[in-house]
Amino acid sequence: MLARHPENRSFTWAPPRGPYRRITAAQAAQYDAAGYFLLEDAFDAATMADVIAAIDPLEARVEAMLRRQPDETLFIASAGAITFCPQLVTRSPLLHAFCRHPVFADLAHDLLGPDVRLYWEQAVYKKPERPREFPWHQDNGYTYIEPQQYLTCWVALTDATLDNGCPWVAPGRHRDGTLRHELTPIGWRCLDDVPEAVAVEARAGSIVVFSSLTPHRTGPNVTDAVRKAYIVQLAPDGAVALRDGARVAQDDPERQFPVLAGGVPPRP
Repeated sequence: MLARHPENRSFTWAPPRGPYRRITAAQAAQYDAAGYFLLEDAFDAATMADVIAAIDPLEARVEAMLRRQPDETLFIASAGAITFCPQLVTRSPLLHAFCRHPVFADLAHDLLGPDVRLYWEQAVYKKPERPREFPWHQDNGYTYIEPQQYLTCWVALTDATLDNGCPWVAPGRHRDGTLRHELTPIGWRCLDDVPEAVAVEARAGSIVVFSSLTPHRTGPNVTDAVRKAYIVQLAPDGAVALRDGARVAQDDPERQFPVLAGGVPPRP
């Protein structure tokens, strides 16, 4: 067994249990066994174009801010390499509405339960100027959340390929809960070598769906175009973050609004 996160004192994986609104029984079985699956063509090209149009100017401000930093770097973001644009729902009505899309509500129902909130969302743009990998990590390794098991929806805004930095996953390593992570210059890392790693290429509009406990990484972008992704994370209502011994409720009404309440999407 791999070393666990110090807060991970006990964990039992909860498999999805149907009936399902959006996913198939085969996808549910893959999620249970491997910790991920690919939901192909979840959104049409027009929707992705609208989402990109909403994100691009906000991402450009982040890139400009990074250019003004020492070494053009701030934590794990780096100008010309990789940018992270979080909490966009507070700045874009279109993205606020997108995170309430029936696709996300259905995935929340199928994989988490009847009462689910948006936990976190961010755009991640991987640039070709300075190709860089992103290390093996679990999403719950960045901010420790209880319950540990929440959902990441990695939406491919542009085609995600081996050449431009598609996600790689470590199948089956989600069942021990949150692993111990170490901080590196390019992000938190929980694993060094994963011989069984699987690359998950995704067409624009598709979603790489995986658990917050599934170790994953992305490779370098060695193309001449930006790889664009929007990450939407969903957590059970009542989730808390553990910070300095305190339990902080993840229920900010502006950015952590319900996407499912009693099994039904609430009205905006």
